[in-house]
This record gives sequence, structure tokens and C-alpha cells, in this order.
Amino acid sequence: MTRIAAAQAEAVAGDLRANVRTAACLVARAADEGAAVVVFPEAFLTGYAEEVFAGPLPTPADLAGPLLDPLREAARAGGIAALVGTPLARGRVATLSLALVAPDGDVTVPYDKQHLDGPEKQHFVVGDHGASVRVGDAELGLSICYDGCFPEHAAAAARDGAVGYLASAAYFVGGEHRRDLYYAARALENGMYVAFAGLTGRCGGRELSGGSAIYDPEGRVLDRLGREEGVVVADLDLALVASTRRTHTMVADHRTSLGPRRRV
Repeated sequence: MTRIAAAQAEAVAGDLRANVRTAACLVARAADEGAAVVVFPEAFLTGYAEEVFAGPLPTPADLAGPLLDPLREAARAGGIAALVGTPLARGRVATLSLALVAPDGDVTVPYDKQHLDGPEKQHFVVGDHGASVRVGDAELGLSICYDGCFPEHAAAAARDGAVGYLASAAYFVGGEHRRDLYYAARALENGMYVAFAGLTGRCGGRELSGGSAIYDPEGRVLDRLGREEGVVVADLDLALVASTRRTHTMVADHRTSLGPRRRV
């Protein structure tokens, strides 16, 4: 059985080294609780702030260099994988991405956000593919914030074999009701676990709402934080996913087309 985790903390806008130190501590904490993978909030490496997104942004070379060494060390020591949200400069364009720090310390960038919200469109381009990571015996779909507002995003992961959905996010205070509905619904619709990691505290002059949680395949909360720093953890039970999908067959019954619409 694979144990998954979501981390929650305040990010300091523009202070990458401070944010890496915080992330490394939370990676160690998740590993101590037996997790095989931990997902962090959106743009945690830099902080989610417009002034940060204006640049300069970290590059793939920065991720390959010493900047992430504390995270590499924590991942190696704990035998855990960590997915950390970061904006990323890629030549003449930039993306909102998830960097994967593997248990051996190797760093890759498997996923770029596919749905950009509001001012993000001024700074970033959309990702051109979905992605999943394999952790133990579990296939886990990847998501960044606004992606999770679109049912088809999680559904595509489920149809591709995902039994869990790792959601890296940043919700401002005032959006708590939407946040909680979206991710419970993504779990229920697809009969899969959802691990939601939300930024908390103040960043870029705005308050973030936290609310990190793990949902079971019927959308029930297994573990949840308020606005405090910490990690949520839960065991991913493949037998429960299978039995839930036998009972609630939305994944199997999905139709790629509903045909033309008529007005009467």
C-alpha cells in the first residue's frame, strides 16, 4: 500500500532558498510519517506573487544546480519523492510547473500547468500534455491549481490508469467553498484518491487559504489542515479504488462524444 502526502506552508515571495529549506523540512516530516511521495503547493519554490512572475524566474539549469540540494538530501534520506510547484523560464517562454525530486535526488520536470487563470496568462504559456508519475504500485495524475477546476483533466488521468490525483494549488482566502467542492468532486467522479496541497499565509500581499487535504475515492476527507503549516497523509488502497469503480462506474461509462445538441 502506497502512502501519499500533501504539504502546506507559507512561501516567501522571491526567497527561493528559504522556500527550499521549508520544503526540505516538510519532506523529512512526510517521510517520517511513512509517505512515499509528497506534493507541494503551486509556485512554492518562488512564492505565488505577480511581482515574482514578472521575473527573473528559475531555469531548468537552476533546478539542476545546488539550489535544490537541501531537497535532494531530504528525499534521499527519507526515500521519498517530492513534487514542488515552481514557475520556470524556458528560453523565451515560461511555464507554471511541477519539479519532481526523486528518492535518488534526480530532478525532472514532468508537468506544466495546462489551464492558466487570470493574470497568469500574461506571464506563462500552457503545458501541452498531461502527466502521471508512478510511485510504488500506484499511478498518480499531476495537476496544478486551475487544472482541477476542469472535470475532464482528472478524468483523463483516471482513464489513463491513475488511481490518485496530486493537486498542487494556491487558493486565496474567500475561495474555500470552491476549493473544497472541486477536489472532493474530482475524487468522487473518478473513484480515485486526491491529494490537495494549498499555499497558506501571506504572499505577494494576498492571503492564501491553505486547506490541504486528502480525499478518498468517494470524495470523503481522510485528513485535512486548516491554515497551519504541516502535512496530511493517507494510505492509497488500490482494492478500494477498484471496488469503488465497480460500484460507481463513471470512468468505464464515459462517452467521448454525446453527439449533436438539439434545441426544441
